[in-house]
Amino acid sequence: MKLSGFVRTLAALAIVAVACADEGHDKPDEDPYANLSPKRAALEQMLSERGDTGAFEAAIKKARDAGVSEQGILEARFLYHVDQREDAKLAALLPEFLKRKDSFKLEDSEIFAVREDWLAVIEYVQAIADLEKKDKDGFKKHITEAFWLSPRQAAAFAPHIDRMRMDEAMRAVKIDFSAKFDSIFGGDPVALSSIMGKKKALLIHLWSPWSRECEDAMPDFKTTANQLLKNDIAVVSLMADADADQLKDAKRIVATLGEKPPGAWLIDRESDTLSRLLRIQSVPAMVLISADGKVLFNGHPTEDHLREELYKVAPALKQAPPKAK
Repeated sequence: MKLSGFVRTLAALAIVAVACADEGHDKPDEDPYANLSPKRAALEQMLSERGDTGAFEAAIKKARDAGVSEQGILEARFLYHVDQREDAKLAALLPEFLKRKDSFKLEDSEIFAVREDWLAVIEYVQAIADLEKKDKDGFKKHITEAFWLSPRQAAAFAPHIDRMRMDEAMRAVKIDFSAKFDSIFGGDPVALSSIMGKKKALLIHLWSPWSRECEDAMPDFKTTANQLLKNDIAVVSLMADADADQLKDAKRIVATLGEKPPGAWLIDRESDTLSRLLRIQSVPAMVLISADGKVLFNGHPTEDHLREELYKVAPALKQAPPKAK
């Protein structure tokens, strides 16, 4: 389970509770909730559920039927969506958080130690909602207040501040499709224009053969790339560096995708690099470029905004959502 620093702190009590429930159970098939009351077992199962949406909603129904409060269910939804990096769904929870702002009962909470943490979460969700609307002033106001209420969560707020700054920076960027790049397979340099043609958009997949996350995500990337190509979106995988060892490893990884790996596989230039222009600081990253060279998205492949922008470019993708990870 990948938990942000924010979730680790906010979910501490829930995680400890589950761990305590597991303590003393040596047999892998033994029910970790067997010694708990039905209500407590349903609550802890809901808080620890990190499967797909269907599994999570089933856990919520079971918890509600067992008598778990709506406050507890809201807390579980918050943890789940933060863990899944589902900012749009977090923003959608804002009305419920505001509704319960004054009626919140600390004694009934499973994840908050002090009331300030609860208030910080409300400010955090408001900030996310403003980020979704690209409301810079609103975002700054609420993320600042969240920090004031819970300063130990600064590391959790930072990625969203980076997102706002990245969006601002990318508005001034325009990609030059005449730029040429070497292929990892050799041959003549390849111009982005020859890859783009008359397609609707270009997805740039920035990766490194020395990144475990990039390598592990390759099967999902292949599926995603093939879906995009079928929907008239060009795909380029771009390496920032290419010494002999990296090239060898890159070819080995790409070979696992079959005889015809989807899209073009290129190497960034040594000067006037695309990676620097796009402010890439870590990989994997994906950048969606419009047909006129504007940046529609720049960030981690799992972010909701990537799917949203892809759906705008190619609505048919909603029938088979990309699994970029």
